[in-house]
Amino acid sequence: MKERIAAVDIFRGMTIVLMILVNNPGTWASVYPPFLHADWHGYTPTDMVFPFFIFIVGTSIFFAYSTKKSNVATYKKITIRSLKLIGLGLFLGAFTLTFPFVKDFSEIRFPGVLQRIGVVFFITSILFLNFNWKQLMAVTAVILVGYWVVMGFIPVNGIASTFDRAPNNLANYVDLKLLGTHMWKDDYDPEGVLSTIPAVASCLLGVFTGQILRTKRQNKTTILMVLGSALVLLGHAWDFVFPINKALWSSSFVLVSAGWANLILALIYYITTIRKVQFGTIFNYVGANAITVFFLSSFVGKLFGLIHVGTANVTLKSWFFTTFYVHDFLPAELSSFLYAFTIMSFYCLIALILYKRQIFIKV
Repeated sequence: MKERIAAVDIFRGMTIVLMILVNNPGTWASVYPPFLHADWHGYTPTDMVFPFFIFIVGTSIFFAYSTKKSNVATYKKITIRSLKLIGLGLFLGAFTLTFPFVKDFSEIRFPGVLQRIGVVFFITSILFLNFNWKQLMAVTAVILVGYWVVMGFIPVNGIASTFDRAPNNLANYVDLKLLGTHMWKDDYDPEGVLSTIPAVASCLLGVFTGQILRTKRQNKTTILMVLGSALVLLGHAWDFVFPINKALWSSSFVLVSAGWANLILALIYYITTIRKVQFGTIFNYVGANAITVFFLSSFVGKLFGLIHVGTANVTLKSWFFTTFYVHDFLPAELSSFLYAFTIMSFYCLIALILYKRQIFIKV
């Protein structure tokens, strides 16, 4: 069995920890700006978290399937895992407390974080098993350029397309036609159908990084730093004609997010592998049960928002937050952050217990 690369495990766990942190503020009315998504174009640190995980999925695909054969058994394993991820995501979107514990069909959101991970994992794994690295690079380029052409130059209902949040935005238009009421917002979904295609490119860029990490070169840190810097610069250059946008998962966004992922991974690799510094152990614990911890945090978080306490129609989350975190001497944003930090710490503890007991739940 090949030796695991600590930096990858730490980066995976770090990403999940950040996902939990940004998804669970005490109140969305008071959040520090870096912990919010960009309104539309542009990006914040929070906008990088999900593409980081998609990227590391690609890196993990390289490690897991580089020695696998393209046969029925492998395809079956990939398909089952993809369906599990999609099923868990649909469950989160459909669950409610009232019998029969499923929302009315028209209210169920079909897309979601786990659904996108499942779809992207499936497509990328199949591509990886059937094409060499040069062909995969060509596929990545075609996806990125093709998405830009499709989004920027195909009219919508006879009207010139736009990258703004508008009816003549092709990604939003396609989602509305295909998904109808099953979206996050009335007019768009950040994990929509069309924008899932460039997410495959994010995953493929992670595959290439996995290949770099598996080489016997001594200058891997330098390679990752140069690659990351180049992708960030190229993405920002592309931003002038195809804006960096997480909701659309624009091609420029793919490059910028993958660039930052490479830069951060290079730093972690340098600290842990080159300098041999003990770092990020708790992230390693979280990464060992990444999907389990994320799903649990999402499900319990949803329960906290659905369960009401007392007679004032106050949710359990609101009661817990206002009772223990809201004080006159604390700024509202700090109270909200401390709540999120507590939630994050709790799931880090859960991950630690699972790891120490050697419980690894594979999805």
